[in-house]
Formats: sequence, structure tokens, C-alpha cells
Amino acid sequence: MTAGIIGLGLIGGSMGLALQNTKLIKKVVGLDNNVTHCEEALRLGLVHEIVNFEDIKKCDVIFLATPVDAIIAIMQSLADIDAGTTLIDLGSTKEEIVKNTPETLRKNFIPAHPMTGTEKFGPSAAFATLYNGGVVVICKSKEVEDIHLTRAVQIFSHIGMKIFFMNPKEHDCHTSYISHMPHALSYALANSVMRQEDPKSILILAGGGFRDMSRVAKSSPVMWSNVFKQNRKNVLEAIKNFQTELEKCRIMVEEQNWDELEDWMKNATTLHKIL
Repeated sequence: MTAGIIGLGLIGGSMGLALQNTKLIKKVVGLDNNVTHCEEALRLGLVHEIVNFEDIKKCDVIFLATPVDAIIAIMQSLADIDAGTTLIDLGSTKEEIVKNTPETLRKNFIPAHPMTGTEKFGPSAAFATLYNGGVVVICKSKEVEDIHLTRAVQIFSHIGMKIFFMNPKEHDCHTSYISHMPHALSYALANSVMRQEDPKSILILAGGGFRDMSRVAKSSPVMWSNVFKQNRKNVLEAIKNFQTELEKCRIMVEEQNWDELEDWMKNATTLHKIL
């Protein structure tokens, strides 16, 4: 099969490298609206060739690895692809993307979310083992044909991913807590420290805890603002629940309820028994 990838950053570029290590795909072509990204992706070997949009449409399988708003826009231009072409999106939200999928694509379309990534972005951030050992959520619909679902499952399996099925609404609710809210907290932490501390003090005093918690604030603002926009309701609910817990902490410290605070912290440590 020939695979086409639209969007050649961390997610798309890593997919290109991973696909080249499988026997399922004989050629990987790519496209990005950033010319520099195209040149870099070709130089780094993320794809075999940079092609135009019409040539991407001729591929056996097409991956959409752009910010989620762009995924919706691009799908409108792919509405006339061949019935045998499998279309897979790799976005971090699902409900809005599924809702806006053209009718003609519903038999071809596999909404998927690989639960993996780093704080880095762009073609230079891509690496071949990003997906290996990770989890991918597939939100299959009643309309999708078995041939496309089977093809998607085979591809994700061959690049080393564990596959779970979930409906789009359920996916967006869960990821708002597990993925989206943590990014909001990291950006908030980075901004609050930047407003209070001079860069010299941050450099000298920032230890592992701060570096770990602020790391994802390096992530692409374009990508994550798109995610928050599409999953607005769930993200707001997750942030509200976090604020409730943070307020509990503030009150316990303010009122010097140290035993209660310790119990609250002990309860939080049970999370790592699950992880």
C-alpha cells in the first residue's frame, strides 16, 4: 500500500518513519502547508516524497496529522476520494471531527487518537518509535466499512500500538481529564511563575518537580488552542473540578488543618497504584 500523510510535524513525521518500518506500506508520501516543513521532512527521511494534494488523494491510506480545526477543513476537500481509500485522522479530539465528517467519507473514515507525544513539535521532533508500546483509541462508527477498520487495526498493530475502542463523546470526556486539562495546568503554571520570578531565579532554583510539571507548556500553542476550542465543554468541566480540589488545599493550608491536608495528599498518592 501507499500511505499519504498530511501534516509533517511530530505526529505525522513519526507516523511516516514508523510506517516505513512495516511490511504493509511500500511508499510514504507527504504534504504540509509549511514549505520549510516539507523540505525538512524530506531531508530527514520522514517520507519518501513530497506530493501535491491531488496525488495524496490517490493513496491507499491517508493520515491527517494537522491541528484538529484543520482536520475538519481538509476532510471537506477529501470528500471525493475513492471508496477503497482509508482515511485516518490522528487528532486529540473526536466528537467535533466525527460530527463534521462529510457523508461521502463516513464509510472510509477511521477517527483515531494515538495517546502519545512529546512537548516538542515540527518535523525535527519526529522519531520512529513514538507509537511503539502506546495506546490508540479508535472511535468506529456504524457506517464505516470493515475493510477500512481492518486496515487501520493492522497498521496500528504493526507499529506497536495497543488498540481500544470508544465512542467520540466518551473519548473527549476522558481525555479532557487525562490529557487536555494537564496541558492547561502546565501553561498556567508556566505563566504564573514567569509573572512572579525573574528568569535568573527560575534558572537557578527550578528543580525536577517544576521542570516535570511545566514541560508540556513547551507544546504547540496552535495545536492545543485548537484542542481546547473543539473540546471546550469538557475542558471547562475538568478545570472546574481541578479548581475545587485546589481550593480545598488552599483552605486547609490557610486554616492550618495539617492532618486533613496530609489525608488529602495520601488519597492523591493512590493514583500511582493505578498507573
